[in-house]
Amino acid sequence: MTERVGPEQVRTIACVGAGVIGGGWVAYFLAHGFRVRAWDPASDAEARLRTLVEAAWPALTELGLSPGASVDHLTVTGELAEAVAGADYVQESAPEQLDLKRRLLADIDAATPDHVVIGSSTSGYGMTEMAVDAVGGHRLVVAHPFNPPYLIPLVEVVGGKRTAADVVMWTAEFLRHVGKSVIVMDQEVPGFIANRLQEALWREALHMVANGEATPAQIDASITDGPGLRWAFHGPMLTFHLAGGPGGMAHMLDHFGPSLLSPWTRLDAPELTTELRDSVVAGTEQEAAGRTIADLVRERDRRLVDVLRVLGRVPGGT
Repeated sequence: MTERVGPEQVRTIACVGAGVIGGGWVAYFLAHGFRVRAWDPASDAEARLRTLVEAAWPALTELGLSPGASVDHLTVTGELAEAVAGADYVQESAPEQLDLKRRLLADIDAATPDHVVIGSSTSGYGMTEMAVDAVGGHRLVVAHPFNPPYLIPLVEVVGGKRTAADVVMWTAEFLRHVGKSVIVMDQEVPGFIANRLQEALWREALHMVANGEATPAQIDASITDGPGLRWAFHGPMLTFHLAGGPGGMAHMLDHFGPSLLSPWTRLDAPELTTELRDSVVAGTEQEAAGRTIADLVRERDRRLVDVLRVLGRVPGGT
C-alpha cells in the first residue's frame, strides 16, 4: 500500500469544483508552486477558472510567488478520475448542497487512492453528514476557507466521526506549510466558528433593516469605521479584554455582565455562570500570552494607525 506523503512533500493537488472558492484555491496553490489538476462539470468551467486565476495573479505576485510558481502548471481535465489521478491532496469545492456533496465526495473517494487526504471547502456542513456514502470516510476532512481563498489566510479544519485523527493533523500541517492560518476545531459545529459569528451579525443586520432601525449603508459604516478596524488584529475577546481596563476581561465581565440581559440583540445570551466567566477569563489570558493591558493597548494603537494610514484615513495623510 502506498503511504501518504508528508505535508511538506505535496507536489500535485486536485481541485474539484472551479467556482469562486474552488478557483480561489487553484490560484493559491499555483502561486505556492504546486501543479494543480482541476475538474468542474460546467461546460464553461475552464474559461471561467482561467479568468479567475488571471485576475488573482497580480495580487498573488505582489505578495510574493513561490519559486517555480506558474499559471502554466494548471491542467483542467474532462473527467473527475483524471483530475485526481496522481494527486497528493484533493480539495473539493462544490456548491453547498448536501446531496451533491455526499455524491461527489463518494465519487472522489472511489477514484482516489486510499492514502490521499480529501478536504472539503464546505461552509456549513459537518463531515459526519457529508461522508455517509464514502467508503473511505477516515480520510475525509473539512478544510473551510474564506473568500477569497487566495488572500484570506484562515482555514477551519475539523473531522467527522469517521475521520482519522492523523488525517486532521496532516491537513492542518499541510495548510500551515503553505501559509494558511489554521484553526483545528475540537468538535463539529454547524457553520464552524467564523461563519456562526458572521451569521449572527448578518441576521441582526437584517432585523434592523426590516424594522427600519438602520440602513444598509449605516450598518456597513458601523463595522468598517468601528469595530471592524480593531478586528483586523484583535478579535472580540481581546477587544473586550481591553474594555475592562487594568482589570482586563475579569473586570469587563463582572462590570458589564448584566448588560447581557439588555435588549441589544435578538439573540438570547447564555447565562453568565461562574464557569463561563472563568473560562473566558482564562482563555483570554492565555491568548494574551503574557502581554499586559498596557502592552496590548500599545499594540492596538500602533496597528490601528497602520490600518488607518493604509486606508487613507489619517488626518492630513496621503
